[in-house]
Amino acid sequence: MATEVHMPGPMCLIENVKGQLIANQEALGILSDITQPVVVVAIVGLYRTGKSYLMNKLAGKKTGFSLGSTVQAHTKGIWMWCVPHPKKAGHTLALLDTEGLGDVEKGDNQNDCWIFALAILLSSTFVYNSMGAINQQAIDQLHYVTELTDRIRSRSSPEQDEVQDSHEFVRFFPDFVWALRDFSLELKVNGKPISADEYLENSLNLKHGTGQKDKVKVLNLPQLCIHKFFPKKKCFVFEQPVHGKKLVQLESLQDQDLHSNFVEQVAEFCSYLFNSSKVKTLSGGIKVNGPRLKSLVVTYVNTISSGGLPCIENAVLALSQTENATAVQKAIAHYDQRMSQKLQLPTETLQELMSLHRASEKEAIKIFMENSFKDVNQVFMTKLVAELETKQEEFLKKNEWASSDRCSALLQDIFSPLEEDVKQGFYYKPGGYHLFIQKTQELKKKYYEEPRKGVQAEEVLQQFLQSKDDVISTILQIDQDLTEKEKNIEVEHVKAEAAQTTVQIQQEMQQKIEQLLHQKEKTHEEHMKQLTEMMEKGQAQVREMQQKNEQLLQQREETHEERMKQLTEKTEEVQIQMREMQQKNEQLLQQKRNHEERIKQLTETMEKTQAQMQEMHQKNEQLLQVKKSHKERVKELTEKMAKTQNDYEKVCQLYSQEREENIKLKEELRHLKEKRCFIS
Repeated sequence: MATEVHMPGPMCLIENVKGQLIANQEALGILSDITQPVVVVAIVGLYRTGKSYLMNKLAGKKTGFSLGSTVQAHTKGIWMWCVPHPKKAGHTLALLDTEGLGDVEKGDNQNDCWIFALAILLSSTFVYNSMGAINQQAIDQLHYVTELTDRIRSRSSPEQDEVQDSHEFVRFFPDFVWALRDFSLELKVNGKPISADEYLENSLNLKHGTGQKDKVKVLNLPQLCIHKFFPKKKCFVFEQPVHGKKLVQLESLQDQDLHSNFVEQVAEFCSYLFNSSKVKTLSGGIKVNGPRLKSLVVTYVNTISSGGLPCIENAVLALSQTENATAVQKAIAHYDQRMSQKLQLPTETLQELMSLHRASEKEAIKIFMENSFKDVNQVFMTKLVAELETKQEEFLKKNEWASSDRCSALLQDIFSPLEEDVKQGFYYKPGGYHLFIQKTQELKKKYYEEPRKGVQAEEVLQQFLQSKDDVISTILQIDQDLTEKEKNIEVEHVKAEAAQTTVQIQQEMQQKIEQLLHQKEKTHEEHMKQLTEMMEKGQAQVREMQQKNEQLLQQREETHEERMKQLTEKTEEVQIQMREMQQKNEQLLQQKRNHEERIKQLTETMEKTQAQMQEMHQKNEQLLQVKKSHKERVKELTEKMAKTQNDYEKVCQLYSQEREENIKLKEELRHLKEKRCFIS
């Protein structure tokens, strides 16, 4: 049964000691005990923006993560608080609170970049916390997202470049949630209410300009990265909880002491994360539990500390090595347990031992396959099979030893009266040899009737009887009543019996060897079948991953098309709004009458050119329909069309210049409108 861990409070998971990141062993030990799937929510943002308050709410507590009430940053490194998931039974909610970004006391931006990257790598939902509205300053403060391709690799291949890496990030990266604190603006556009998500999308629209293209590209880089790396985005706005100095008492205030809108907004935020945040999942659909999260933490932190770049593929490979080795040990332990429970040595036949071995081996391999993943080239499966074969050989030897001990003890017990009679001289008389042989046959029959003698029963008996050859010879010599012929007959009879017994032993040995070979062939066939199943399962997983990748690419294309459609619609709306504003602002329109006149002339020129082109096109169609062989006429028309096209391109260039001037005008109008809103 999955283990549920109750942490009374948060604990530092990754310490930040003088800019050096170190994993906390005590926290790693807690993760080792969590066998449930984990939903990992990480929060990142500038220091002193109230991140810890939201994390305490997610934990269902008023206090826990430190809330700084001064200008000094409180949280250092990454802190962890694991609590039972309030909505998903059998799951653990792992909350990661990070130290504030941009702390002037640190003076090192590199440390912030690694904290940001680790939060991305470890979480299934990534919350970015900031103050106020989303403006250019807020976008600029999110510059860490533009450096992810410099901080993270998706594959270990040296041929993998940054472009390939960035395309694959979307498969591994968490969902993105932007939390806007102390938000005071109305969520409206042109007087129409919009949702927080629509506000986020509008704020992430790419900027267009006619100035320096490189500068515009740099300004748009954070928006492009957010769209590219985080297909699923969500936004929440929070009003200021209280006014004035009461903010420093936020932990002690009751909900009724806070603004009701803020309380509702926090409740909506928590509800969304509880219901929508997914279990942290690795490539191949592997769900992360506590030990797996621990492995990711150790691998990423050690890589960063050694000066390398965290690689998602290497982290998963290191995790698979650990888990597959553990899976082998679990399988071996199960095999040993089943054999010790069911095996009673010595077994009556070799087949009995081999059947039990095969059944236990099959269960062990099943356990290995259930607990292993990404066993590249079946390295650990091969290791398990080799260890099970070694175990089989050990049990075969133990079975032979147990059989030998059992048979030796039986023979001593059964033949001890006969040996006592020999010591007393009972058979040293005429006819004694015959009596001795008769008694020996009776005791052999009694020996054969004893159960569970094992595979060495006949061999140990013959060794025991051979050890009595001197006694038999002595009794035979003493028996003077037997004639020479009778003696010879008896000797031949004994030899024949001995030869027959030897042949029987050889046949039994040959049967045992054949049985072993047959069992090994069956075991080999079983192993090949299981390996084939594993390979087919692996191929199925690869196909499934390829299908998922194709689906992701298709979704990205559909999202891109939808976004382009939305941008086109919004552009048309803006153009309509601008025309309305031009009508309302006659003074500005008077200043630009020359531009309008020029636009009018250009429009007339374009209409005239278009009419000419349409007329030429119609003539061209008529000529083509009448007679295609008039090549010279077609050539002349083509030249005229090319000339007209050049004229049209020149007109388009003039139109483009006028359009750029209009854009500048619109920008001035927008600034005037903002100033007017600000003054009002």
